[in-house]
Amino acid sequence: MENTQNLSAHRLADAWAELQVQADSGTPLHPDAYRLAFADPEFLLRRETRGLRMQLEMLKPDLEQTRLGIENTIVVFGSARFLPPEEAQAKLNTARASGDASALRVAERQVRNAAYYDQARRFGKLVAEHSKGRTPKEQIHICTGGGPGIMEAANRGAHEAGMPNVGLNIALPHEQHANPYVTPALNFKFHYFAMRKMHFMMRAKALVAFPGGFGTLDELFEVVTLVQTRKAKPVPIILCGTPYWRRLLNLEVLVEEGAISPEDLDLVSYVESPEAAWEVIKGFYAL
Repeated sequence: MENTQNLSAHRLADAWAELQVQADSGTPLHPDAYRLAFADPEFLLRRETRGLRMQLEMLKPDLEQTRLGIENTIVVFGSARFLPPEEAQAKLNTARASGDASALRVAERQVRNAAYYDQARRFGKLVAEHSKGRTPKEQIHICTGGGPGIMEAANRGAHEAGMPNVGLNIALPHEQHANPYVTPALNFKFHYFAMRKMHFMMRAKALVAFPGGFGTLDELFEVVTLVQTRKAKPVPIILCGTPYWRRLLNLEVLVEEGAISPEDLDLVSYVESPEAAWEVIKGFYAL
């Protein structure tokens, strides 16, 4: 039996070694009917094998998180464009020195929105410090989309508190890299938005949305819809930054027009600070 296992491992290694040689030499990889199917990119990237690729995107992050004891997460959404306060302040100083009125307006807005970066960082730290010293089943880990801005801030807070944190990044047409604060072994990259969203919800004990754009709204309403239709278990859905969210969303209109039930408004909580968001979560789970 041992010899059979070694022989199998040797053959698998040979399959990947062939691909590595091709990559290192820059030699084009031509279709090859005899190549093992799982080691054949030409085959795996065909339209007909999309289901296999989606299954792999389902399995890989799930298996790795299970292996590393990640059972419970709090998902943090928010703008990828908001800067750390120190970076925003440096841009403001430059804009003031330039005398460019347009640049100054942008820099002043960046400084204002950098407050949300600071809040998300504090929230990540609050969650991480709660989990320190607890058993894996009691720990709650920060999970974000893995990118810059608010996502980076939440990962950063957890990282600075010394706790593992998760990043579920997405391959986009423009270049995007995971932020440096995601735990490397929990840093995943997706092609399919649908699979990424599924992973956001699989371990989520709460969703905290800081101000953001289309992506944040997409992810927010996906979760609200799943909870409203009972496709997902009830979890706290918290909008941090009440003035921003009240200005952007008038959900009462949906009740007035009969599009949702009055009790559906209770699915969402509005808070002013990361500490208040954490209090909502602690109250929900009696932590």
